[in-house]
Amino acid sequence: MSNLRKLLDKLPWYTDEIHSILMYLIMGGFTTLINIVTFWICEAVLGWDYRIANTVAWVASVLFAFFSNKKYVFESYTPTWKDKVREASSFFGFRFLTYIVDILVMILLISVLSVDELWAKIWTNVIVLVLNYVFSKWIIFKVKK
Repeated sequence: MSNLRKLLDKLPWYTDEIHSILMYLIMGGFTTLINIVTFWICEAVLGWDYRIANTVAWVASVLFAFFSNKKYVFESYTPTWKDKVREASSFFGFRFLTYIVDILVMILLISVLSVDELWAKIWTNVIVLVLNYVFSKWIIFKVKK
């Protein structure tokens, strides 16, 4: 990744802000893929209830997201255990809030509006992706000046 960054830094318009957004889109894409594939395996292949499949997919994708966002997106450095615990608890706390949004929208789309489970998962991911970026950028991995 550092070689890619060095190459992109040569572009006059390429800023830290653009890099952060680009990396979030890439890592967010992988996170979303993990979320949707895990959901599909649990729901369609294993036959689990969509609410359980959604929860398992959330756990898998949030674990991946924490480490990828910390390292590649926000390049967060936490020197002390206190900082590490604060950052992790903030990340997982806000992700839990978006999980609540996720599961409520899924229930609305599937149980109330009769949308296909996989399509509901895909649409819900769009909402959650935006919320997670806002929380991560401005609260969790906020650079202290």
